[in-house]
Amino acid sequence: MAQSAPLTPINHDRDSAGMTYVYPVVSRRAGGVSVGINLNPNNACNWACVYCQVPDLQRGSAPDIDLAQLEAELRAILTDILHGDFMQTRVPQGARRLNDIALSGNGEPTSAKVFPHVIDLIGRVMADFELGGKIKLVLITNGSLADRPRVQDGLKKMAALNGEVWFKFDSATASGMRNINQTRISPDRQFERLAAAARLCPTWLQTCVFALDGAPPSDAEQDAYLAAVERIRQQRIPVQGVLLYGLARPSMQPQAGRLSALPAEWLETFADRIRASGLAVRVAP
Repeated sequence: MAQSAPLTPINHDRDSAGMTYVYPVVSRRAGGVSVGINLNPNNACNWACVYCQVPDLQRGSAPDIDLAQLEAELRAILTDILHGDFMQTRVPQGARRLNDIALSGNGEPTSAKVFPHVIDLIGRVMADFELGGKIKLVLITNGSLADRPRVQDGLKKMAALNGEVWFKFDSATASGMRNINQTRISPDRQFERLAAAARLCPTWLQTCVFALDGAPPSDAEQDAYLAAVERIRQQRIPVQGVLLYGLARPSMQPQAGRLSALPAEWLETFADRIRASGLAVRVAP
């Protein structure tokens, strides 16, 4: 595997391993090494979130995936991490543990037609490396395809592999989703997808908060979000909690200049309001 610079929580270079589909990162939210799987090497996504760090982002879906190459890359990087000098040479002390395999990358991973086959492949590799029950398998998704049978098939397979879904939930209003995620998906339809995902695999809400043109999310936005949290509680949707995070790395989108990080105190105050509505919250400013 190609050698590169040491990894840090702000260096998420997806070319750092010299591979097409697999890349290692030190994850600030995971608290260790995460092996990323990028099913969108074409930089294509069906959303275009204004804070996205993917350069040259385009609208679209994942290309055809070479499963044999993906498996070979995953086996190579796990061999280096578990049996080579990767941790000593690439990872800061204090983060030298393998935390998870994460389906993330440069677009919406569930748009890959072979998504459930990818989960099978990962499960097979995890078994061969005796990682079952020792690490998590994480899907970082905008959730927009969670009502499709092939995606639900993959989510069921994930649940059997200590899987966890991080479901993008930046806004509970139509205007907020248009402004932040640049999608016209109905919030109610998206809520139904969230419920479906959470009932198939342990699911966390993944919420990015930031200032737009210097202003934090409006009172109306905050109230709508908290109302959605209350709806989750009332409908007994088994959501694990909220991953509330701010801007750690610069956006690569045209709106980047309009975005700025909120103070940690703002995130903590909002987190307390979410907790009061009934969900656990992990904060990463």
